[in-house]
Amino acid sequence: MDRKLEEMKQQYRDIPIPKELDFIVTKAIKRHTKKKSSLKWLTAAAAAAVILVASVNTSPVFAHALSEVPLVGNLIKVLTFREYKFEGQTYEAKLEVPAITDMQNKSLEEELNQKYLAESKKLYSDFMSDMEKMKAEGTGGHLGVNSGYVVKTDTDRILSVGRYVVNTVGSSSTTFKFDTIDKKKEILITLPSLFKDERYIDVISENIKEQMRDQMSKDPQKIYWVQGAATQMSELFEKIKKDQNFYLNASGQLVISFQKYEVAPGYMGVPEFIIPTSVLSDLLVNKDEYLR
Repeated sequence: MDRKLEEMKQQYRDIPIPKELDFIVTKAIKRHTKKKSSLKWLTAAAAAAVILVASVNTSPVFAHALSEVPLVGNLIKVLTFREYKFEGQTYEAKLEVPAITDMQNKSLEEELNQKYLAESKKLYSDFMSDMEKMKAEGTGGHLGVNSGYVVKTDTDRILSVGRYVVNTVGSSSTTFKFDTIDKKKEILITLPSLFKDERYIDVISENIKEQMRDQMSKDPQKIYWVQGAATQMSELFEKIKKDQNFYLNASGQLVISFQKYEVAPGYMGVPEFIIPTSVLSDLLVNKDEYLR
């Protein structure tokens, strides 16, 4: 593990743990000492348990998880760098943090990993703060957060990693964020970087509207907030953002992603739309480089 990952590991260790959790830490350490385990780890808990898995190669569970993570190309790897778990009677959190390693472009590698680190630290901090607030107010109810990642695409050229967050406070909400990397050039691909100009915004938006209407005509269970649909929503989908959430799939197609509740009711989940490359070909900076 290189110096940057070691620095990240130290930053994770610096996350404050409530003092009232010390007794469970001590109990857990004693239990594992009796087993004469050679694994290095740190645990803490509140109410029932909070487990902070210290780093890669520090627990059997981690080792098993990493054994199932595919190697990205010949060099670049995506690892589960850290895991936070909190289990209580009505409070629960599970945060799984990815790290990208073995890139030649260390600047991009550090930028991405620091971003993932910051996101997870904020999620953990916000969860602990909200939990203490609910306890102080005596309002009860359930509070939960679950975050992790999925490798959407892993080809010789493209790596697309999605990070998700599911928040639960009464009902649940889900968000997804994607990073897509050109593994040969070792650069981060953005949506605007694929196109000559901003015409792609209207072209993609119109295609998505067509797909929405077509899906609804074929399946009455599907509902999108779009012009022409039977909906009482005052704000209808008009166009994507300039930096709309996206990734490139293994077939070399652009996939546009929306957050839960962004363009459809919650039961529709996180809507995704594959945009036909034929619709975009005249707008691409370099035809056939990424999209086919």
